[in-house]
Amino acid sequence: MPKIKLHNSKVRKKEIFEPIDPSNVRMYLCGPTVYDRAHLGNARNVILFDVLFRFFREIYGDDNVKYVRNFTDIDDKINQRAKDLGKEIQVITDETIAWYLEDMALLGNLLPNEMPRATNYVTKMIKMIEDLVHSGHAYEAKGHVLFSVTSFKDYGSLSGRSIEDMIAGARVETAPYKADPLDFVLWKPSSDDLPGWQSPWGRGRPGWHLECSAMSHDLLGDTFDIHGGGNDLIFPHHENEFAQSKCCFPSGGFANFWLHNEMLQVDGKKMSKSLGNSVFPNEIFYGSNKAFSKKFSPMTLKFFMYQAHYRNTLDISNDALLAAEKGFQKIKNLNEEISTIYESKKNDFNASAWVNECYEALNDDFNSPKLIAKLFDLHKTVIEIKNKTKS
Repeated sequence: MPKIKLHNSKVRKKEIFEPIDPSNVRMYLCGPTVYDRAHLGNARNVILFDVLFRFFREIYGDDNVKYVRNFTDIDDKINQRAKDLGKEIQVITDETIAWYLEDMALLGNLLPNEMPRATNYVTKMIKMIEDLVHSGHAYEAKGHVLFSVTSFKDYGSLSGRSIEDMIAGARVETAPYKADPLDFVLWKPSSDDLPGWQSPWGRGRPGWHLECSAMSHDLLGDTFDIHGGGNDLIFPHHENEFAQSKCCFPSGGFANFWLHNEMLQVDGKKMSKSLGNSVFPNEIFYGSNKAFSKKFSPMTLKFFMYQAHYRNTLDISNDALLAAEKGFQKIKNLNEEISTIYESKKNDFNASAWVNECYEALNDDFNSPKLIAKLFDLHKTVIEIKNKTKS
């Protein structure tokens, strides 16, 4: 069994990955909030986890790896989008999920084993909140239920942030009913025009952070192998997930490894819907974005993303995709060229040594740039052997 090293955000360094149970390797990826199309930055962690999924299936067996990726279909952004468009919320979420699945499939990603929707887990979420209140880790205030961060001594350990840094974080919501500025919402009231469920605290809906904790626990258990997402989720989302899950299920460890990918950039700026610089997969596939000179195939786009390590930023541009298209074409031609040299008796290509070097790149925290370099080395070697054979 190869020694696989993964960068574990929890300890901020590479560690050797050893599954809890090799016959039941479990991983969870935070999926999209389904109010609009996913942009290319949103696709980056899906591509990473697709490699992880395929690699683990090869090592541990197809039936021994469980991959869960959720859909967040309860969220204020969804409510606002439905109001703006004058559509039913489920129409918005169903349409957005269909777009997402189409785009991810075109990019050649396998479907996860499970794709839970948050709306199907509200009963589980209410039970978790009740347990947290009973154990003193949560409290009710003005129709809200909030998690008490001071009740969990390890709060901040995942993100490695101080209390001062966390309070200063732009995504910490302040409210007068909070006992502490960092306390976060587990349940909030819903007016008649918003989605809501009956609970011990009145009609309402769950907080975003709680949704992933409920779905991952139900499908993967108290402790599972890997949790992932973009590095913009480390705080507060993943920090809060970790805290509430550890307090609700104290005998478990939640996720042993945390994998976070860097952001995709446009002109040196993070790709973001709020910044208005999003590039969407369908724009690339069908050539509808004027910043790009032509259509690019899904596999060219995927190859482009592999050219940078998943923990490094990557800037997308027309020139970058044109270069990726040429590089990918070289790799596509390899199959035919390798077949040619195998048919010849005059070759000195050591296939097993090259394959081992490729695995070494994958084993080293999925070093895709190193793997691509090995593929280009192979292309050069194959051409040299073909030319020698002809002479």
